[in-house]
Amino acid sequence: MILNVSSRTDIPAYYLDWFFNRLEAGFVDVRNPFHEQSVSRIHFENVDAFLFITKDPRPLAARMEEVGKPCVVHVTITGYHSDIEPGLPDKREVIDSLKKIASVIGWDNVYVRYDPVLLNDRYTVDYHRTAFKRLASQVKECAAHMVISFLDDCKNVRLHQQETGFRRPGPDEVRQLAQSFAASGRRYGLDVYGCNERDILAPLGFRDSACFSQKKAFELTGKAFGTWKARDCGCVNMVDIGYYNSCPRFCKYCYANFDEARIGKNVKNHDPESSLLSGHLKPEDVIKRRVK
Repeated sequence: MILNVSSRTDIPAYYLDWFFNRLEAGFVDVRNPFHEQSVSRIHFENVDAFLFITKDPRPLAARMEEVGKPCVVHVTITGYHSDIEPGLPDKREVIDSLKKIASVIGWDNVYVRYDPVLLNDRYTVDYHRTAFKRLASQVKECAAHMVISFLDDCKNVRLHQQETGFRRPGPDEVRQLAQSFAASGRRYGLDVYGCNERDILAPLGFRDSACFSQKKAFELTGKAFGTWKARDCGCVNMVDIGYYNSCPRFCKYCYANFDEARIGKNVKNHDPESSLLSGHLKPEDVIKRRVK
């Protein structure tokens, strides 16, 4: 089994003590987001590898050696400022942390995510071309891959549409961005590809790949895994241990914070000693052990 830590919230930034407490306990409980009384219990003896996803890798960098299993780490670094991504650390500190992580797990297992790409009056095509090129030059020695995707139409995007004015790039803009990103990747020796954007990038000759591929999973674990059934993105099958509406960063484009009014309650309900990320088990919960 491969655990996703996490596409639903930033566990490495905000809940890392909880994660390591669960490692020590030997298991973690995960509520089904569509049926909250259904709880999956995952024992770490059944876990073969981790995918960590974060915007602030500093806490994880300090404890990377404690994980004890094969890892792939995705760190989102964009050119946006606090108007789009509130509360982020200095990006120079983020890149320094990437170097520490790469020294433990290897640079080929470190991915920098420049996503989502969105446009408005401030963040133009030229802005992104310059920002991406600069970022590529800064991470070339601590990451082997850079991943791009474009803005999706989700509830939180629509909620902030009027204040931000952002939009998804049109076909000509996508072409300009893809060509520029690919050129920057070649210049700095980085593998640049799209994440679940095959329909618009493939006609441009731009590669679309998986964030955690079956090939990568086999390289790290020696085991063959199927593809992720939850998404049609080509990733290896994973189990996400996160909890929606629990990231207190409030990025204006976040699909996982689809109900911002619930975030404060979910954060308040977090107990580092609980088996669940938010809240505690209830008498009516149905707990089933998950092994794959």
